[in-house]
Amino acid sequence: MAEAESQTTDAKDLFSSAVSSTFEAYSEMEMSPERYLGQIVVPSIVFFVLSILVVVLVDLPLMVAVPIPLLGFLGVVTAITFPKIKRDRKRKQIEDRIHLFITHMTILSTANIDRVEVFRLLAKEKEYKELAKEMRRLTELVDTWNQSLDDALRLRARQVPSKTLSDFFDRLAYTINAGQEIQDFLLSEQDAVIQSYVTIYEGALANIEVMKDLYLSMILSVTFALVFATVLPILTGTDPTMTVGGVVVMYAFVQVGFLFLVQRSAPYDPIWYHPDDRGQTAAERKIRGSVIAGILLTSIAIAGSLFVLLGQTPISPEAIPLPIYAAFPTTPLLIPGLIVRREERKVKDRDDEFTNFIRALGATETAKQSTTSRVLETLRKKDFGALTPNIDDLYKRLNIRIEPEMAWRHFSSDTRSYLIQKFSEMYLLGRQMGGEPKRLGELISGNMNIVMQLREQRDQATVTLIGVLYGITAASTFAFFIGLEIVNILAGMSIGLNTPQFNFGTIIHTEVYDNIMIEYLLVIIILLNAVLSSLMIRIVDGGHKVNAYMHFVLLTWTSAVVAWITQTVVGAFLNV
Repeated sequence: MAEAESQTTDAKDLFSSAVSSTFEAYSEMEMSPERYLGQIVVPSIVFFVLSILVVVLVDLPLMVAVPIPLLGFLGVVTAITFPKIKRDRKRKQIEDRIHLFITHMTILSTANIDRVEVFRLLAKEKEYKELAKEMRRLTELVDTWNQSLDDALRLRARQVPSKTLSDFFDRLAYTINAGQEIQDFLLSEQDAVIQSYVTIYEGALANIEVMKDLYLSMILSVTFALVFATVLPILTGTDPTMTVGGVVVMYAFVQVGFLFLVQRSAPYDPIWYHPDDRGQTAAERKIRGSVIAGILLTSIAIAGSLFVLLGQTPISPEAIPLPIYAAFPTTPLLIPGLIVRREERKVKDRDDEFTNFIRALGATETAKQSTTSRVLETLRKKDFGALTPNIDDLYKRLNIRIEPEMAWRHFSSDTRSYLIQKFSEMYLLGRQMGGEPKRLGELISGNMNIVMQLREQRDQATVTLIGVLYGITAASTFAFFIGLEIVNILAGMSIGLNTPQFNFGTIIHTEVYDNIMIEYLLVIIILLNAVLSSLMIRIVDGGHKVNAYMHFVLLTWTSAVVAWITQTVVGAFLNV
């Protein structure tokens, strides 16, 4: 009893928190709340009412009648919650990048420049998105409205959507007002900010675990619904194509909904760096060529499958199960998937070695009081694993007097690593502004080590998710096709059971079934599940987009093989 009351109280607190945060989001919109309600919310409610009237007054098929009011309801919910969704997106952009942002600010603060200039430089970093906008707002308050920096920080602390950033602004404002050096404050603040980032990151992974369990429950429910939609019409006489089609639409809504939730919950921690101002590297050319080859071969396989299916070849169309027809053309997409997986492994290996390299570079530069190129002359001979060739190339570029900024940019592009790009850029900037190399190296190495530890947790969560998705794919496919096979067998049985005295067609309505169409609908579900599940895996692991190709192929083949075995084995057992 007490536990039930506690759960009720928690639910009420969660609901009240959601309502209050929604009202806060309305108050922070650029458009006035009254204008937003009048121009967006009210028309969406009118559309919802009209969609209900259309369904009531017009005689429409079930597959059309059900989605229309659902679409209207979705429009109302979206219109009401959009300000909160937008605010939450800004909060997530801030919290996903704040550890890099604080490290960058700390490195800039070690240079002998005006503290407001630190904020101006950070405002130019487009990669920080909402954080860069906040920096611009601060500098505008200082430059345009003649506010002091501490007053500007306090003002923005009350308006930013992230509590982590709000607390940081408050502490920084107090420090500046007290006369403490911003550099000392930021160096002491590193641990607090990184720990906050770790908490947010681990919380996001925990949310994914919760959603994984919820996803499992929902897919099992939809699977049972699809089995019932396949089998029950044999007793009721309703059109099974309509019922199965309706469940297919519901299945798609559930999958897309969970894909959206996973995208919102997954921490932002990309592995790959995609430069905009450089030509293609060898890795990029290899990936692009494999994608083109995979798509061309897939197109050829699709054409070949269609020729066989239409009876234009010596192979009998009935000799190959329909699910195999769907899976076979996807096979060439394994080529780009496997190549990207191998290249991604190299990027991760470079990330592992970069922490040792940047710490050694900083410490050696400080000890020898020498330039980066002279220090690299020694370091390039040491073994830094997958990063060694890139370090050697960096030394060669610096040694032939290429500008350091350009040489480091080529180094980042060649490694293809997002973290290496950000941290090497910070190191170069800190050195150019007179920062101490050893301190810079230790600061960057420490922060990157924490991120790498979090990535290990993310990899474990991804492996668990992959296991769940492959398992539920096999289980649901088995349920789909066992229902279809039972219907096929009952249809054959009813023909032999009819007698002059009694017609079993009055009980078992096999005439309503178009088994080929239902099997096509089940194949559509197989492909839909493979596409959305592979995208879900790609979002959670943070890797390259082409990674999804491999899981798409494997999930499709898993479903196709399970469907074929189910049809063969169940048909053999039940026909005995």
